[in-house]
Amino acid sequence: MRAIRIERHGGPEVLELRDLPPPEPGPGELLVDVTAIGVNYRDVYERAIPGYAGPLPRVAGVEGAGTVRDSGERVAWVDAPGSYAEQAVVSAERAVPVPDGVSDEHAAAVLLQGITAQYLSSAAYPVAEGDRVVVHAAAGGVGLLLTQLVRLRGGRVLATTSTDEKAELARAAGAEEVLDYDEFRERASGLEADVVYDGVGAATFDASLEALRPRGTMVLYGAASGQPAPFAPGSLAVRSLFLTRPALHHYTATRAELLERARAVFDANLDVRIGARYPLEEARRAHEDLEARRTTGKLLLMPNGGRD
Repeated sequence: MRAIRIERHGGPEVLELRDLPPPEPGPGELLVDVTAIGVNYRDVYERAIPGYAGPLPRVAGVEGAGTVRDSGERVAWVDAPGSYAEQAVVSAERAVPVPDGVSDEHAAAVLLQGITAQYLSSAAYPVAEGDRVVVHAAAGGVGLLLTQLVRLRGGRVLATTSTDEKAELARAAGAEEVLDYDEFRERASGLEADVVYDGVGAATFDASLEALRPRGTMVLYGAASGQPAPFAPGSLAVRSLFLTRPALHHYTATRAELLERARAVFDANLDVRIGARYPLEEARRAHEDLEARRTTGKLLLMPNGGRD
């Protein structure tokens, strides 16, 4: 079985293709032949940050879709360690059935980031009709889906992106206004947003707080540019702001909740942009492109080949 293993922490060069014995499922686990693998920014943290995802060596990744070896059922998942591989072991409790009419590629491309966008917009801060919403990195995998879900709930999206091409993608997803990051910082204090969804972190955090109305909510769900600097909680009192740092596992804690959120994502018929497909052996290039912000939408690794 071919797999991408991490033997030491570091840059994309530590992602190494290896021939490994097939994984052995235990009680309550499924052996899955993997057909599509989701690449996420959390995979960068797993690769680069000691202690982020457990001891090394380990096979990278947590998201994918494929066919259960014993039953032939198609499933997808968001939290199965060792997913950058031709075969993966998935907990039966965490395996999500892929509906008829939904391809494995679509399932692998939408599930983790779609569930993230779903809980952000419906639970971390439930968007209401007419809310003014800032979505950072709106042309990324989560950003494009989050923009669509905010619009479906009646919110008005102000998006941030880094290029004109990405701005057009954000507008196509439903953003009413798009700013680059410098423009956002310049205008932040007058935006009076109800909520800011920030997966960028250090580079946008201070301006995001400034962009909120009194009693507005800051949802910090990632840190692509690094963790924000420490700050005094008392500074939130200037406008009675709310700050939350949600994590997916707290919003999919039970199988019932996981399936409910997955159904909501599949039923929403979201426009899922697959930004690129890479053969499994090109995982390093996928990480390089992701970290350099050369990509839009979702990146996939294909165990059986594929190149965009």
